[in-house]
Amino acid sequence: MSTAKLIITAVTVEGLSQSEAAIKYGVSKGWVSKLMARYHAEGDAAFEPHSRRPKTSPNATSPQIVDLIVEIRNNLAARGLDAGPETINWHLTNHHQVEVSRATIARILQRQGLVIAEPKKRPKSSYIRFEATQPNECWQSDFTHYKLTRPDGRPGTNCEILTFLDDCTRLALSVRAYRRVTGPNVVDQFNATIATYGPPASTLTDNAMVYTTRLAGGRGGRNAFETLLSAMGITQKNGHPNHPQTQGKVERFQQTLKKWLTAQHPQPTTIDQLQTLIDLFVDEYNHHRGHKSLPHRQTPAARYRQVPKTGPEPTCVPDYHNRVRHDTIDKVGKVTVRHGGKLYHMSVGRPHSGTYVTMLIQNLDITIVATATGEILRQLVLDPTRNYQPQG
Repeated sequence: MSTAKLIITAVTVEGLSQSEAAIKYGVSKGWVSKLMARYHAEGDAAFEPHSRRPKTSPNATSPQIVDLIVEIRNNLAARGLDAGPETINWHLTNHHQVEVSRATIARILQRQGLVIAEPKKRPKSSYIRFEATQPNECWQSDFTHYKLTRPDGRPGTNCEILTFLDDCTRLALSVRAYRRVTGPNVVDQFNATIATYGPPASTLTDNAMVYTTRLAGGRGGRNAFETLLSAMGITQKNGHPNHPQTQGKVERFQQTLKKWLTAQHPQPTTIDQLQTLIDLFVDEYNHHRGHKSLPHRQTPAARYRQVPKTGPEPTCVPDYHNRVRHDTIDKVGKVTVRHGGKLYHMSVGRPHSGTYVTMLIQNLDITIVATATGEILRQLVLDPTRNYQPQG
């Protein structure tokens, strides 16, 4: 039983005076007087706790602002764009000259039933954050899948979207759609991005074979992307296997991109149509929406323009790639070696057919040694422009 009910009962049923009831229950005489006045005015409803909400709220958000917040939210969500409180706040400030706090917008969205609570979601404070301090200090890259739609509306074939994203400014440097992302696609798109923005100091990717062969058991040497980075003095970084959070910025970009693409009508039926939509999104993302991870919610393009750029560190130490390969000379007298993701054939001579050899490889310098005798059968500098390396 509540204290208020006990006090009222003591006065009305037990016959205590208001002063005696105040002393018995350790409350002020004024509060007992207010309880009795409420009881005489409301009856049994006086036993229920009353709201402490003020009768007026002069600082409350006006209905017009609430309607505007809901309108912006619905418009962004319908377009497949981020529609969280931070983004709505940015649009209110920059497009409507209205100042509303992020917390107020969050409460309005919750009251309007536009937010679904996710109590089991991992808190953002539990992640270890990192960020490059300058543009071109680190480029993140990844590719994701997207399904095309047939002209009759049925699901079509899968394609893949390759992205290069600047870690510091979140600028989407290059986003291209392919039927399937291959090693040459990665190299060509990386070179085209460098032609526009200059080379980065480092790259950060996962361990897909188009980026690195470091988990391939040591066979085949470096692929084309690794070879290109080594030649340009660009540091290559790779995340731990099964830990996509390391490449979290580009992963989050891909999530935003795919959400926007899914909201478009009609859906693309060809690679060219998909690329047209991607270009529209990249323009919106880079130039027309504030990024909540950037200072003052700048657009990525504005941030990229304002901060000084960096690039690969000059070095005088060659990046030697040493490896050992074992093979058997085939019946026509040649062996193979893979360099930059491409297979090359080297002639050793038919008399050595069937000989088990060890190849000592340092970048383009190759020495072919008969494993059993230690005899050097051939030394050469690989010519990457020729598939077949003849003798002489």
